[in-house]
Amino acid sequence: MENNMHLFQGTAFSSKSPKETQILKDHLFLVNDNGMIEQIVAPQDTNYQTLLDAYQGKNNFHPLAGGQYFVPGFIDLHVHAPQWAQSGTALDIPLYDWLNTYTFPLESKFSDLRFAEKVYGDVVSTLIANGTTTALYFATVHKEASLLLAEICAKKGQRGLVGKVVMDDPEQNPAYYRDLDTRTALLDTEEFIVAVQALAQSTKQGVYPVVTPRFIPSCTDEALKGLGELAAKYDTYVQSHCSESDWAHGYVRDRFQKNDAFALHDFGLLRDKSVMAHCNFLDDHDADLFAETGTAVAHCPVSNAYFANSVIPIAHFHNKGVEIGLGSDISGGFSPSLFDNIRQAVISSRMLEDGVNPSLPAHERGVPDSRITIDEAFYLATAGGGESLSLPIGRIQDNYAWDVQVIDTNVPSSKLPIYDANEDLHDIFQKIMYLSRPENIREVWIQGEKVHSR
Repeated sequence: MENNMHLFQGTAFSSKSPKETQILKDHLFLVNDNGMIEQIVAPQDTNYQTLLDAYQGKNNFHPLAGGQYFVPGFIDLHVHAPQWAQSGTALDIPLYDWLNTYTFPLESKFSDLRFAEKVYGDVVSTLIANGTTTALYFATVHKEASLLLAEICAKKGQRGLVGKVVMDDPEQNPAYYRDLDTRTALLDTEEFIVAVQALAQSTKQGVYPVVTPRFIPSCTDEALKGLGELAAKYDTYVQSHCSESDWAHGYVRDRFQKNDAFALHDFGLLRDKSVMAHCNFLDDHDADLFAETGTAVAHCPVSNAYFANSVIPIAHFHNKGVEIGLGSDISGGFSPSLFDNIRQAVISSRMLEDGVNPSLPAHERGVPDSRITIDEAFYLATAGGGESLSLPIGRIQDNYAWDVQVIDTNVPSSKLPIYDANEDLHDIFQKIMYLSRPENIREVWIQGEKVHSR
C-alpha cells in the first residue's frame, strides 16, 4: 500500500454537469504525491474496507467529523489584486470617475514593493480563507510588483494566474499611471512571462503568466497586436475586460466600428486560454465567436450590479456553448467571497427573468428563461472555472487536483440550520451554498497541501 498517499473520508459535493450536483456520500478519496485524486472509492466498493484498515490511525488519514463536508475549492476568474486596498469604498460613483479618482491613484502606488507586498500578501491569504484555491489576477503596470504577486501565490500555495497590466495609450491613461511607451509595455510583458514561467518550474500547484491588456480603451493598436503575438509565442493565458458597460462598449464601437469581441479577436487575443471579464453587452455573434474560439466569460455578478449597467444573460450564453466561470472583481465587487457571488448570480438571474420595472405589465417586464439555479451558480464557481482555464480543477473526480474546502456546518458562531439527522443531502448542499461564512471553512487544501485551517 502506497503510504505516501493521503486518504480522505467524508461526503463531498461536486458538479456532475452545469445543472446537476453529484453527492458522494461517505466516500474515500485517495490523493497522490502530486496532489491529484488517484482514486475515489464508494462505501459499497470491495476495496473500501481494505483502504480504511490500511490508513486508519495514521497521519495521512483525514476523516471528516459529523456535520463536515468537502466542496471543491473556488476558482475566481477576475480579481484586481491591488484594489483589495480600496474594497468597500466608492462604489456609488460612475465607473469612469471611480477609476480616475480612486483606482488609478491607488494602483500607481505599487511601484513601491513594500506596499505591494503588504497588500498582495493580504489579498492572497484572504481569498484562500474564503475558499478560493485558484485566482486569475490583474496586477498593475509594474513588472516587479506583478512578479512579486506571482511569488506570493507560489509561497502561500495558491494557484495564481497573474497578469502585468498593459496601459500604454497616452491619450487614455493618466500621465502618473501608465506604461512608459508601447515598446516598454511589450518588453516588460515578455520579461514578466519568462520570469513567471521559470517560477512555475518549482511551484507544485502551478503559477501562470497572463497577457493582460487592461481593456481596449487603455491600449494602442500596436500594443494590442504585440500582446496577441506574445500570447501566441509563449502559449499564455489572456485576460481583459470586454463589453462591460455602456461606456466601454460604445467606445470600442466608435473606435473600430465593431464590438469588443471582434476587435479583440482581430488582435489575436481570443484563444482557448482567454478569459474575458463581464461581457454584459455581448450580442449573439459575439457569443458565437467566444464559443468558437474557446474564450471564457468571467461573470462578476456583484460588481456588475454596481458598474455594468445591465444584467448579463448567463443562461442564454451557456446554451450557446460559451464557457463561463465566476469572478469577484475585487474591488468593483466588494466581497472577496465567491459564496457571495454564487448567491448574487442567482439573484441577478431572477431579476433579469422577472424584470425590474413595476410600471410595465408582467409579460413585458423581463427576459424569459434567464434564471439559473444554485446548482448552476455552484458549477460556475467550480467546474465552470476549471473548464474556462482548461485545467483539471474544480471537480472532485479522478485525475483532478485535490483542491477542496472542508465546510463545517456546526461552527457555534455560524451554525447552519440543520435539525434532522437524516436531512436530504441536496438540501444540506443548498444551505451550505446560501449560508456559509468564512468561519464555516475549516480547512482549505490546494494540490494536496493544507494551506489554511481555522
